[in-house]
Amino acid sequence: MKRLTVIGILLIFLWGCAPARPQTESKQYTATFLELFDTVTTVVGKAPDPDAFTERANQVRDRLTVYHRLFDIYNSYEGLNNLKTVNDQAGIAPVAVDGELMALLEDCMEYYTVTQGRVNVAMGAVLSLWHDARTQALNDPANGKLPDPEALREAAEHCDPSQVILDKEAGTVYIADPRLSLDVGAIGKGWAVERVARSLPEGLLISVGGNVVATGPKAKDTPWVVGIQDPDGGDAYLHTVYLSKGAVVTSGDYQRVFAVEGNPYHHIIDPQTLQPGNLWRSVSIVCTDSGVADMLSTALFLLPKEAGQLLLDRFGAQALWVDAQGNRFYSPGFYDFIRT
Repeated sequence: MKRLTVIGILLIFLWGCAPARPQTESKQYTATFLELFDTVTTVVGKAPDPDAFTERANQVRDRLTVYHRLFDIYNSYEGLNNLKTVNDQAGIAPVAVDGELMALLEDCMEYYTVTQGRVNVAMGAVLSLWHDARTQALNDPANGKLPDPEALREAAEHCDPSQVILDKEAGTVYIADPRLSLDVGAIGKGWAVERVARSLPEGLLISVGGNVVATGPKAKDTPWVVGIQDPDGGDAYLHTVYLSKGAVVTSGDYQRVFAVEGNPYHHIIDPQTLQPGNLWRSVSIVCTDSGVADMLSTALFLLPKEAGQLLLDRFGAQALWVDAQGNRFYSPGFYDFIRT
């Protein structure tokens, strides 16, 4: 999993957003983990004592660790067939996979269709070229280079999701094209957090690399408050929004950035141009489902506003767009979530 150099959405824990209620049996605690999805994971919630909260937070970490390993395309784990296993067997043989990995890939195939190909789990060959360029530029800025255009065009010939054969009955995944590879970076974190959150009690707030999920209000009638980062940076927020249950996810051109000859390049690659998308600076999604929100934030970043709104309507989500000039555009229901 690739590291986020800047987290696109920051949490704000505000105590004055609703009338205070006496708390005698529980206090609020925070736990942070650094080993999951190569980013920062934060868990916030109330518990009678620190030990009780630590136990709950460790349960969240352990469940997320399962998905972290399943979706990993760089590392193998003993006794586990993960995405790296599937990619390594491309053009060779089907791979028996965990039911959760199968479910993710099934959702990814649906998302490819509904996003007009903007979210494509089969784009690993293209994304790996950009990943290598970013790694080289960050390690040796003076000698940073963009991916070779011809190499990108060749890789794009091996990004057809129809070459990914999902056999649900047999529980196997087979990549028919030996040069195709899977990469769930546009969906994986949000999808994983959603699956974990469904099994948790109300009143927890989880952030995995800025994919923020609330399992229920902070306290009775008291929502959480989440800050949406200004893509220009600094300590200011575009807005703070209320979140009682559901997810807030942002995609932005300030995440995973590297520079070549003084020009910045980000990680959200448009499958049509094979270059970083340039329609928007950032897109923030509010949605009941974190996996859907993660998918939508990528898709809307690469689509014109009108097409993005159709996707929002389909999934019952809301969005805030910011363009290159800093202008803000809102879906009709987004205003209902704004605190400031």
